[in-house]
Amino acid sequence: MSALKSKAVLGIVLGLALGTVGSAQAAFDAAKVEKARIDKFHEMGKAFKTIVDGLKADTPDTKSMSAQAHVMVGLSHKVTSWFPKGSGPEAGIKTRAKGEIWTDWATFAAAAKGLETESAKLEAVTRAGNLDAIKLQVKATGNACGTCHTKFRGPELDKHEG
Repeated sequence: MSALKSKAVLGIVLGLALGTVGSAQAAFDAAKVEKARIDKFHEMGKAFKTIVDGLKADTPDTKSMSAQAHVMVGLSHKVTSWFPKGSGPEAGIKTRAKGEIWTDWATFAAAAKGLETESAKLEAVTRAGNLDAIKLQVKATGNACGTCHTKFRGPELDKHEG
């Protein structure tokens, strides 16, 4: 084999080997994905709780509520991206995410879309400042959250589990 052919073969072998390493590095860490989605859901929950608590104030601050609703809208558009294939129970991680998310993706995606829609309505009514409308929309938005929680979220994990 000539020196040129040897270098070419070596280059191909090294390229394939490095490509394999690169592919392994491109794969995600399911535990990190789970932690990130929990953090984002906590962020969304905190925003929603701030709105609910704001309604209990003597003088509700609808501008503050609107800012929190805006946070919810931004996060709601990303919900499905927080559940890449392979980041559920099959990955061997402790998660409340049920396998039905991935086996019934269409229903999950529709529920996530419902949350987007209701969060956007919540933002609109908080901007308008009508407290009665905000109260009604808080209930509708909470129901949209519950749509996923009921079908796609498992029971609380032991604090030592996750």
